[in-house]
Amino acid sequence: MSEVLKIAIIGDYNFTYNAHHATNLSLDHASDFLETEVNYYWIKINEAIQHKRVYFEQFDGIWIAPGPFLNHFFLNGVYKLVLESNVPVFLTGEGYKYFFEYLISTHQLNPYGEKLISDNLIEGNQFERVTIYPQTKDAEKLYENCNHTELSSSRFSLYPQLTDQLNGYLIDIEATNQFDDPEIVTLKNHPFFMACSFCPQISSTRDLPHPLIYTFLKMARELSDSKFSQLV
Repeated sequence: MSEVLKIAIIGDYNFTYNAHHATNLSLDHASDFLETEVNYYWIKINEAIQHKRVYFEQFDGIWIAPGPFLNHFFLNGVYKLVLESNVPVFLTGEGYKYFFEYLISTHQLNPYGEKLISDNLIEGNQFERVTIYPQTKDAEKLYENCNHTELSSSRFSLYPQLTDQLNGYLIDIEATNQFDDPEIVTLKNHPFFMACSFCPQISSTRDLPHPLIYTFLKMARELSDSKFSQLV
């Protein structure tokens, strides 16, 4: 195994945003818990799309951070690049909505131009509580010893005709919230792609690292192990 995991954080970093600062801290929490050294590198979205797929393959994991985004239209290009790389990907925050818009566009799921995703249901720059209800055994295991209340600055409702097209075909719904909207999803036919609308990094602490985050790092470590084994 390589001595240090390399994690790319794609987002427009601003130290005044709590979710951005918490992203760094939560990686520290998880790396201590796993006893694995981690180096992470913030990459602006408009810079990320200028790279080719091979650039992202040098990383052991990719985290698409919460916004605000200087230009969210660049996210389509980012999603295409990171999904082609087969590197473990973790997405938190409002990029969740744009990920679904990417799936809709790529797979031509909205030929009539209907509105399939609500606007942000949380008003202003604030965090609200959402309750997580696991829908799969994997999600139940992750939340077995974890508080089911999460903090989110973005909440979107996916219209039923969209979830019917996606669930079980392109994505698996791992957990819903108290409003029965998908809150955690994974992408099928990808080694590891997990997206959640809330910000698990906010509730992570050094004593209790968030299970979604250390699971992401565990997958990154497995990738690092496999790369190393191919070299020896």
